[in-house]
Amino acid sequence: MTTTTDLGELTGDYVLDTARTRIGFAARAALVIKVRGRFDAFEGSARLNGDDPAASVVRLVIRADSLRTGNRKRDDHLRGGDFLDVGSHPVITFTSTGVTPAGGTRFTVTGDLTVHGVTRPVGVDVRLTGVRPGPQGGFRAGFHGRATVHRKDWGVGPGGALVGDKVTLEFDVVVLRH
Repeated sequence: MTTTTDLGELTGDYVLDTARTRIGFAARAALVIKVRGRFDAFEGSARLNGDDPAASVVRLVIRADSLRTGNRKRDDHLRGGDFLDVGSHPVITFTSTGVTPAGGTRFTVTGDLTVHGVTRPVGVDVRLTGVRPGPQGGFRAGFHGRATVHRKDWGVGPGGALVGDKVTLEFDVVVLRH
């Protein structure tokens, strides 16, 4: 992929390329290791405005039960009532409320993150990683994003010293415009 400084060519409606997108997270466990995981089932869309980034809108829906850390017992615990409670809260959503240029191909995307039935504002630092022609004459753009949240702000997980409060969310996203 090549990175462009002509953001105007990004303008249009996009869908998330789920085959090329990774939505992950990392949190401290037992205060000594970082547990990394990902979500395997999600969908999203974006209306990007390269000439006026503030007019852009992003929406993401993640199936909470698609959480994977590589340890089935831990995954079941994280999906259960002590943490995500996926039976009562099957989806995690993010809907942008604003996009602010942060220099070059960097942006701060603010929005409402809903986890565990609780909606709170969050800011995601985003960088355009590349653009290129897509399939059948469309257009493809890649982004990397990161945000750190405090899980207890969403009522996720018990207290205690074994699980860190901070969770880093990471997004490697590819979107397609047809």
